[in-house]
This record gives sequence, C-alpha cells and structure tokens, in this order.
Amino acid sequence: MSEPTLKHALVIGDGSWGTTLALFLAGNGIPCTLWSAFPEHAAEMQQKRENTRFLPGYRLPSGITITADPHRAADGADLVISVVPTQYLRSVSQRFEDALSGMVPIVSATKGLEIETFKTPSQILLEVLGERPICVLTGPSHAEEVVALKPAAVLAASADRALAQRVQAALSAPSFRVYTHGDPLGAELAGALKNVIAIAAGICDGLDLGDNAKAALLTRGMVEIARLGHARGASWKTFFGLAGMGDLVTTCFSRHSRNRAVGEAIGRGESLEKVLSGMRMVAEGVWTAKALFGPEADLGEIQMPIAEQVHAVLFDGKNPREAVIDLMNRAPTTEMDSLIGDFG
Repeated sequence: MSEPTLKHALVIGDGSWGTTLALFLAGNGIPCTLWSAFPEHAAEMQQKRENTRFLPGYRLPSGITITADPHRAADGADLVISVVPTQYLRSVSQRFEDALSGMVPIVSATKGLEIETFKTPSQILLEVLGERPICVLTGPSHAEEVVALKPAAVLAASADRALAQRVQAALSAPSFRVYTHGDPLGAELAGALKNVIAIAAGICDGLDLGDNAKAALLTRGMVEIARLGHARGASWKTFFGLAGMGDLVTTCFSRHSRNRAVGEAIGRGESLEKVLSGMRMVAEGVWTAKALFGPEADLGEIQMPIAEQVHAVLFDGKNPREAVIDLMNRAPTTEMDSLIGDFG
C-alpha cells in the first residue's frame, strides 16, 4: 500500500463502528483522534486503551488519541469521519461548528434519516457545518466482523472522485476492500432504508414464516428502496450493488443486526418500548420508518407497502400477523413489467 496522504484524521463517535474505523486508520499509519460525547467514557478509554463499552477486546494503539473536547479533537484534522446516530447528529455536529475549518472534508458513515426533516446524515452535516467536500461510507459492514479482520467490502461514494479515492486509500486493508462510487445520494438512501426492511425480516423470523417468505420480503423490499431512491434522483443501479442489496442481505440475516433483532423480538410478541429499553446501541431502522411517514417525507405516489406495514406495527400497534396478511392480500400485479416502468 502507498504511503498515507493524510496527516491526521478525526472520527466523531465512539461506538463500535467509529472505533473500528479509527483502528483501521491507525493500522494504515494515519494518526487519528476518536471523539466521544461523554467525557467519562473518553477518560476510561484513554486509561484502559480499550472501548469496553462498545467494542471490547481490541486494544487502542498509541496512534489513536481519545478526547471529548471538540476543539482538541478537530485540531490538525485534514479528514473527518462522522459516525453519530442520525437522531443525535444535528446536535453533535453543532458542537463542531467553530472547531472545524470549512475546508476539511467529511465522511458520513451513518445510516439513517432525520425524523423531523427527512434529511440524510450528509445533508445534516452540510447544513450545520457548511458546504465542503463530503463522502458517504456505506455497505455491508458489521463492526464485530470487520474489526476481527473477516473479509468485507464497502463503498466510498462522493461527487468528488478525488475525495472518494482518498478515503479508499485511507481505509483499505487486506481484509477490508473499499470501492469508489459516484452516487452518494443513492448510497446513503440505500443504507438508511434497508434498515426498515431488516426490521420486517426480523418480524418474519419472529413469526417463523420460513425461508420462502423472507426471500420474497427481501426482494420486494429492495424494489421499494430503489423506487424511492430513483424518485429522489438517485441511480437505480446503486440499489442493486453493495450499498443496497449487499447491505440489505447482511442486515436481514446477521446475528449482529440490531434492526433484525428488534423485528424478531416484536414478531415474538414484545413491545417496541421494551425492546428499545434493553438496547445499548441504536437501531436506526425504527426512526427511519418513522421518518418515512412523517410530514417531510412527501412520498406522493411512491408505493412502499412493506415499509408502511412496518410503520404500522411499530407505531400504530398493529399485530404483525395482520400486517403479513394485508401484504399477501394486496391486489395482484406484475413483477418485471413494474420494474421496467419504474426504472427504465
């Protein structure tokens, strides 16, 4: 691998994925700072050189500085990677308004949609921190497997090809393949919306509906995601690559998937409140489903029947089995002709 071109990187967010990305940067010889929103957790990580709360068992090397001070974290950074849950992203990024130069590019590694505005993470970052080069890092990448050096592949998607290549070089490793991509909007929407379908897949598992049902669910769910993304200006092809189908498969089947786990628990009869109260990390699909049917979504004629039923189960108290019955009893239609009509 060529010598790193970055002098110092900042990772905003000390969850499992943020910590994993900091480890990969350090492994590639790029000094970085890992910022935590919680001073006590930053101090604990600094002392123990381990993130025992979110990524236990992996030593944080000396190349990673840990702090809860935004100005100290941003000092000298020539690349920022944001890994903050979407519903907290606006308030966290506001803490960096005076700390970050307007020239520093940002990589958004968060998958979700803001409930109140229906904005993507990169749109929130640009709104708060000002116009600057931005890149979306997304794809099938559960931190638990990536940090264990199990093979994975993701996208660095940006309208700025040079920035995408810079991110590719900074994070690539023998076990971690980073592709560049030119459709950041599609990549970001795919990463957000697949979490809603993953909740549906978990409900499918909780109800023990079988493999045929789950296969149909994933396939038709991908159509819904692509339909919305294409209507918003993204390339439909993006949704059938790593950002879309690749991430969807992982999230709908993996034992590491928080969104699938939420759905499975609900399918077995647990309430959403109970499920969420027992989780340490955020299941983004819950809030993305809420955003999808919020006042700013403006779906218009876009049909998303699976997402609609997920929303009804999560927020309207609909019985999951009734949701399945309603999906199966929709008016008969075509498959491939519909795809050509939507995407052709």
